[in-house]
Amino acid sequence: MERNIIVTGAAGNLGKAVVEKFKREGYRVIATILPDSGDEVEEADDVYELDVTDEKAVAAFASEYHLQYGEVDAIGLLVGGYGKGGIEQTGLEDLEKMFKLNFYSAYNMVKNFLPVMKKADFGNFLFMGARPALQPEDGKGVVAYALSKSLVDELAKYVAEEAKNSKIRAHVFVPSIIDTPENREAMPDSEFSNWVSPSEIAEAMHFAINSPGLRNTTFKMYGGI
Repeated sequence: MERNIIVTGAAGNLGKAVVEKFKREGYRVIATILPDSGDEVEEADDVYELDVTDEKAVAAFASEYHLQYGEVDAIGLLVGGYGKGGIEQTGLEDLEKMFKLNFYSAYNMVKNFLPVMKKADFGNFLFMGARPALQPEDGKGVVAYALSKSLVDELAKYVAEEAKNSKIRAHVFVPSIIDTPENREAMPDSEFSNWVSPSEIAEAMHFAINSPGLRNTTFKMYGGI
């Protein structure tokens, strides 16, 4: 039986690592990229242009997915963004931007695919959390980002409660700093070996999905930091 995983934000550094990992493990990978971005995800079986922050677009995609593929084993909710600023520097526009990228992108997918998982009585939501959302001392300088990620963490808890009598699971992956070219350029004096690689997160996601004993787990992947 074919195992299906949807990976949103599949063209990013983490997205590509997740796509490659699950493709190697025999999954059928359905990737989403931002419309008109020109991005490519060569390892994926199918690629859809989809703005996951658009409620109507996600609803249409979910309907098409159900017709084309049926069940879904897992959804990697990788779309997101980052922004700096403390409370005094953060306006509603900044909050809206972070909420849209980090929370709405996840919420739209959960809202539309939870019914698919309920029908199958199986599935995994793979949420991307953030340490600043769990530790105020890390979040005080990135308030909008931290608040948006705290909503993601809360959403995972609501999914867990909604599906507590089923085989649906909601895992949250919380890296410190992901080792990407962009982060290295932004923080050139850092000790990169202490960071978490995209491949390590991909491995953790695969492990979570294929470990029935794990249910609604938060993976704190802080590396050496």
